[in-house]
Amino acid sequence: MSRFDLLLRGGLVIDGTASPDAARPADVGVAGGRLTLLAPGTPAEADEVADVTGLAVTPGFIDVHTHSDGVTLIDGELGREMVLASVLQGVTTEISGNCGSSLFPALPGRLAAMGAENRVYFGGDVGMYEGFAEFGAAHTAVPRANHLASLVGHGTLRSGVMGPVDRAATPEELETMCLLLDRALGAGAAGLSTGLIYTPGTYAGTDEVVALAAVAARYGKPYVTHLRDEMSRVEEALEEAVEIAARSGAPLHVSHHKTAGKYAWGRTRRTLPRISTLRAEGMDVTCDVYPYTAGSTALGAMLPPWASEGGISALTARLADPGQRDLMRLAIAEGVPGWENTVGNGGWDRISIACAPRHSETEGLTIAELAVTRGQDPLDVAAALLVAEQGEVTIISHSMVEDDVRRVLAAPYSMVGSDGVPKPGGRPHPRWAGTFPRVLGHYVRELGLLSLETAVHKMTGMAAARFGLKGRGVIADGAHADLVVFDPAKIADHATFTDPLLPPTGIERVVVAGLTVVRDGMETGARPGRVLAT
Repeated sequence: MSRFDLLLRGGLVIDGTASPDAARPADVGVAGGRLTLLAPGTPAEADEVADVTGLAVTPGFIDVHTHSDGVTLIDGELGREMVLASVLQGVTTEISGNCGSSLFPALPGRLAAMGAENRVYFGGDVGMYEGFAEFGAAHTAVPRANHLASLVGHGTLRSGVMGPVDRAATPEELETMCLLLDRALGAGAAGLSTGLIYTPGTYAGTDEVVALAAVAARYGKPYVTHLRDEMSRVEEALEEAVEIAARSGAPLHVSHHKTAGKYAWGRTRRTLPRISTLRAEGMDVTCDVYPYTAGSTALGAMLPPWASEGGISALTARLADPGQRDLMRLAIAEGVPGWENTVGNGGWDRISIACAPRHSETEGLTIAELAVTRGQDPLDVAAALLVAEQGEVTIISHSMVEDDVRRVLAAPYSMVGSDGVPKPGGRPHPRWAGTFPRVLGHYVRELGLLSLETAVHKMTGMAAARFGLKGRGVIADGAHADLVVFDPAKIADHATFTDPLLPPTGIERVVVAGLTVVRDGMETGARPGRVLAT
């Protein structure tokens, strides 16, 4: 008779695959961090037997798009609630390093300067690492509840070799960037990411990205891109991504696909058919999506790219200069070639403050509201806040419409990512605590947009296949024992923009590497997570 550490009896197993029998009654045994699938009622012994009758048993959710690179590295309890929010919603693996920003690699001479600036983007002293191995070692020293994988950020590569400068890379600099990328991918990083609306990534031309994506292609790892424009020029930006994939040979993954801003609403009616056609023609292209009509990023990203050349200190110096602010105001009003211009496509009334550590009274208010209260121009308000916070301001951008979100979520090649920005303090976007229960509760159970099996596949097996997470994302004999047990009739998100870390209901158990890290909606204190090499 088989013996297990944990035996889940009586549940509906949804195995994470896209097969017709992906959902079926079965028992699941866990031993030594691996799974065994059993026919219902198969005799077996276990240290712990859990009756999960009426519940779904699925692979652990894989959050394919996070900015959680450093939150567990922040000293003390400041980030603890933020760290656990992901686990409590059933995420057993987070993929970080997105949008061109990772915590590695860099030349040794650039580490100190980049580590100092990372506080702005990650909310604490998280450091900067020469390579993937050093990044993994830092996380190994601080136990995690769930697993972490990481892409290599193009912006980080660029800054790690060249510094935050607005110019083309020299052949020698590009060769060094390719070498650092090759080392990181060879050590286990999951792919290459770009954030082509963010500095310094936006300073790069298409040819530079093609050269780097070709390195990823040699490893069979994806080129993952925050498009150069998700607003009025989204179709043009998508074509640039397609060109990069075609020329480099890398699989293409479009991050948090959206058509944002009033000039782009509804354009998923054109971008999604284009992606479908590319797939039909043989291109390996996928995307991810979060189930909200608002995004979140740094306030500094609302300014024209030239404003940030030289890094945070250079940006704040320009913001303190009235003449430079006038130039920024003009750029927002008239646009800059190649720049997304979020405010110009929407307005300051759609930009609210999520986190300003030294000015918490601004959190939850829009820049437009603050401008009225202070009797100032909105750009001057934003500038003053960025200077006072030394650049460390996160915002919420209400820029999308629901129909576009639903179309992307329903696309057969889309998967689920929170795009969570877990900086301690403030009012972060509720997606960090609510994305996966929101899909399963609102979009599956309430709206019927997806079947339960399809939604689970998008959160598990599809994600694992895209990012090379072997033995994960499925319930099968010998697979890694990362599991979620939830009630399909009750699962629901509760996080809001006012109270963004409220945990979901309906998630009964989360298992990571064979250990229960959440039981009855509460964390257990187990820390079996590790950094995954792909």
